[in-house]
Amino acid sequence: MFLENAKRNGWIEVVCGSMFSGKTEELIRRLKHAQFSKQKVKIFKPAIDVRYSEEYVVSHDSHAIRCTPVENSDNILLLVGDVDVVGIDETQFFDHNIVSVCKTLADNGVRVIVAGLDMDYLGKPFGPMPNLMAVAEYVTKVHTVCVKCGNLANHSHRLSENDKLVMLGEMHDYEPICRHCFNEILIQEKHHNGLI
Repeated sequence: MFLENAKRNGWIEVVCGSMFSGKTEELIRRLKHAQFSKQKVKIFKPAIDVRYSEEYVVSHDSHAIRCTPVENSDNILLLVGDVDVVGIDETQFFDHNIVSVCKTLADNGVRVIVAGLDMDYLGKPFGPMPNLMAVAEYVTKVHTVCVKCGNLANHSHRLSENDKLVMLGEMHDYEPICRHCFNEILIQEKHHNGLI
């Protein structure tokens, strides 16, 4: 999407998908295009995301862009300043007020680009992402390949026994899988737990 030269009237773009589908890479690509076209850009991420760096948004394939980590979504409005474009990574980890923050920015003429998981490891809509997708002008769902069968992957299968909803992870913690393989794993887990 090459919207860098569009008339400035504000909108929201959502990039979503499973783990390892290229969400952050696409976010970084769009933000670097905006910077290249001399737009003022500010990038945020949740302060809890310290996997690769505290001061950068970093994709799994090591693309990076400097950012401002924040504790909650309200801090974005306090720190944003005069910008043309705002990028937000790992948006699923923010509180639900992130939707209002993004709408406020867009209403004030800012192009807002957010990236995040659309579903949690249980296959349920994740945090504020469904509401952001509903109010966004543009939604891009990116995919990767299922590590089990090679089909299009849209689920993030957690490999550990940890049942906390928020668990930052990498390749040894999660794997991308398709709907069919995800359902097969759910059936196996129910058998294992005596629920079937």
